[in-house]
Amino acid sequence: MNPDDYCHPLAAPPGSDFRYSLLGLPLAQRQTLIAVGAFHREMTQMVEQCQDAGVARAKLDWWRAEVGRLYAGEPQHPITRAVQPRLAAFNLPEEYFREMVDGAAMDLDCDAYPSFGELSLYIHRLGSVPALLAAEILHYRDRRATPRFAHEAGATLLLFELLYDARRHARQGQLYLPEDEMRRYGVRAGDLLAAQTTDRLRQLFAVQAERIRDYHRRALEYLPEQDRYAQSPLLIRLELAMALLAEIAEDGYRLLEQRIQLTPLRKLWLAWRRRRREKRRYRPLAATG
Repeated sequence: MNPDDYCHPLAAPPGSDFRYSLLGLPLAQRQTLIAVGAFHREMTQMVEQCQDAGVARAKLDWWRAEVGRLYAGEPQHPITRAVQPRLAAFNLPEEYFREMVDGAAMDLDCDAYPSFGELSLYIHRLGSVPALLAAEILHYRDRRATPRFAHEAGATLLLFELLYDARRHARQGQLYLPEDEMRRYGVRAGDLLAAQTTDRLRQLFAVQAERIRDYHRRALEYLPEQDRYAQSPLLIRLELAMALLAEIAEDGYRLLEQRIQLTPLRKLWLAWRRRRREKRRYRPLAATG
């Protein structure tokens, strides 16, 4: 199996939002996004899949060394072997890969976060950093505003994922809902393991959802018109996440009772529509130079 074939099912499994976001991209960008996405996925799954913390730490240490080998031109893992040929063409900083490894290590060091301030570093490392890498792969002109868009977009996506999977994470002994906010609404960790969403939980979830919407609004405010079409894959992922969040809100945030999902057909429609809209917006800009 070649490195690209190894990365594809890991980063872009059938039905995933990430897979739909790749529609219409040139092959080089698509393969690079998948390789970087596979690295990110490997980091986020590693601690979850390792029952022994010592084994997980040893694996993370190996990956830190592997990042060094990647930038020395001697990668060993299929994922880094897929990334290595694209480093120069897409300006992928070494520090970003190290940040993702450090983000994964936080899952070994922290099983709860006292406030959103403490959670922010985790959001940056495993949410914003992958989106910043994606923005580099997709290219952009505005070196000031578009990275800000990517930073907020990545945070939006991870915050949504942490809300959506709150019960699964609680079962694994991991809490990503700020403890001070849980106390404010009288919610305990054990409440997330129940099969019923109480009014207190709905209030807590609604606060998380509003934070996600705030990040989303800021992301779009930062994105300059000239870079919108290039950044369509990130916009598609935001579109799919916010569409699902709207359905969850309409259902009363019953995240503990059922797992609401967008159908594959709706995902395809939303992704196609977003890309078409951005292409239409871009045409007049392209015509004027």
